[in-house]
Amino acid sequence: MKSLCRILTSCRRTPRLTRFPQGSSVGSQPPRCCCCTGLSRSLKPYYITTPIFYVNAAPHIGHVYSAVIADCLHRYKLLRGYNSRFATGTDEHGLKIQQAADSAGKDPQIFCSEVSERYQHAFQRCSISYTDYIRTTEKRHRKVVEHFWKVLQSKGLIYKDYYEGWYSTPDESFLTPNQVSDSRDSEGSLIKVSTESGHKVEWMKEDNYIFRLSDFRSELLLWLRSNPNLIQPVKFQKLVLQWLEDDLPDLSVSRQKSRLQWGIPVPGDPEQTIYVWLDALVNYLTVAGYPQNHSEWWAVVHHVVGKDILKFHAIYWPAFLLAAGLPLPQKIYVHSHWTVHGKKMSKSLSNVINPLDAAEKFTVDGLRYFLLRQGVPDSDCDYYDDKVVKMCNSALADALGGLLNRCTAPALNPSQVYPCFSNTCFPNNQSESLFGRAVPEDYTLVEAVVALPASVERHFDSFHVYKALEAISSCIHLTNGFVQRHRPWKLDRNDPGDQQWLDTILHVSLECLRVYGILLQPVVPGLADRILSRLGVSLEERNWDSLNFLEKYQGKESALEGRALGPDFEMLFRRLERNQVNARTPKIPTQSNLEYC
Repeated sequence: MKSLCRILTSCRRTPRLTRFPQGSSVGSQPPRCCCCTGLSRSLKPYYITTPIFYVNAAPHIGHVYSAVIADCLHRYKLLRGYNSRFATGTDEHGLKIQQAADSAGKDPQIFCSEVSERYQHAFQRCSISYTDYIRTTEKRHRKVVEHFWKVLQSKGLIYKDYYEGWYSTPDESFLTPNQVSDSRDSEGSLIKVSTESGHKVEWMKEDNYIFRLSDFRSELLLWLRSNPNLIQPVKFQKLVLQWLEDDLPDLSVSRQKSRLQWGIPVPGDPEQTIYVWLDALVNYLTVAGYPQNHSEWWAVVHHVVGKDILKFHAIYWPAFLLAAGLPLPQKIYVHSHWTVHGKKMSKSLSNVINPLDAAEKFTVDGLRYFLLRQGVPDSDCDYYDDKVVKMCNSALADALGGLLNRCTAPALNPSQVYPCFSNTCFPNNQSESLFGRAVPEDYTLVEAVVALPASVERHFDSFHVYKALEAISSCIHLTNGFVQRHRPWKLDRNDPGDQQWLDTILHVSLECLRVYGILLQPVVPGLADRILSRLGVSLEERNWDSLNFLEKYQGKESALEGRALGPDFEMLFRRLERNQVNARTPKIPTQSNLEYC
């Protein structure tokens, strides 16, 4: 039997999740977690972003998925003792917005504000603990975009020229000839479409400002080849390298104002509007404090993006940064998309999943757990209500909730305290177990839980949250097996030896639950709070440093032994009934189907 080691980290304290600096008009109030009241400048910084989402309609489950991933990684870093900054927001310029506002008969600014508020509300409802919510229509952002443009222009990397080529308005993207293919519209007419998105494209001829993108092809290749794990999962890094094997033409970075009025004017040329993607990507710098006080944060930036916008974040954005003389992103985390019953979400199919509806039906923790457990970044994932019900009932209600209820029930623990552990019943050395009551499978459980934090850390750091949850689920299964194997309800309380063993069984089980509760905080903050509160674990004992599993087993003192348990919540997660869930069909406000931005 391997000896237990205490899980340690270099940082002592974890900052609160409830900071919302200027620029955030709506803040999420997350459940209680391991936190302290102040921030130390000595804490290691970490900066994570979602894409900013295009406000041509209300948010759907795919947008919340991006935000939940980033929120989980942000909370994880806070748990590890980092000073983490987490930014999300909305992209509010471009031809699509201009057209959507016209269609709705609204002023573009009013239209953007209404839809942006829907995103803030959805994120708040889903416990997205962002520290900054950025809108590209804000004055602070416009100033940064104008400054960034002038930097590129001063370096001779932007020039004015006649541009001719294919343009996709839905994608707000310029396309090369090999990115376009033939197709037919609903009336059977021959059209050109984007090979990647399938959206219709149009031939565009106009005088624009052009960015010397071709100058940076070799630097981008060197950057990616020198950092083989920079884009995760690695399949997406290989895809970007394939793109860079082809010629990289210069990129139009403006549109004529006669075509696009809703955007930031080019500095010094009010007849041109800055290309929406250049405008949008600079938001990450705006949040970091560019150009004055950005260095600390920009050195540790990590992006979470959908696979459909990989090219913008892995080619255009790094090229812009190289041109401006700024450091490149530390990581680009790429996730795939959600289908519904095997089909792409579409307004015409009425299968767009409203996250507010889903959170209402499955609870916020249930929805978050499903998205992070079922979401595999490498490939598209399928959503349907029965799958959510089955996973939440099995993992949260039965396995985890049943374990907590069984081990804290007054029938087994009438004194409602954290029971004592007996080294006699469960000796540290398996070879001595002949004199105790623990069996080999019990030592397998201990070894698994001891190794769990390192496993969770490895999976979080490699953008495999679902694997971290699988590891936790496996340990929960082992813990349930431990309780079922020894059947503490069958022991004789009047026998001192049986009572001592019963207390030991409960102590081990509650220690397992405490570890699971701490590790699950980034994923299901509300549910994790209920676990830890029920166990009587204080806020100061919920950080990574507290993952000192089964101290009494090591011959040390346990601060929790004999402590009163917290209030009984009756049940950790109420089982979902399929007939009640299926009775409500999620609908999303119409206008148009949202794209990632």
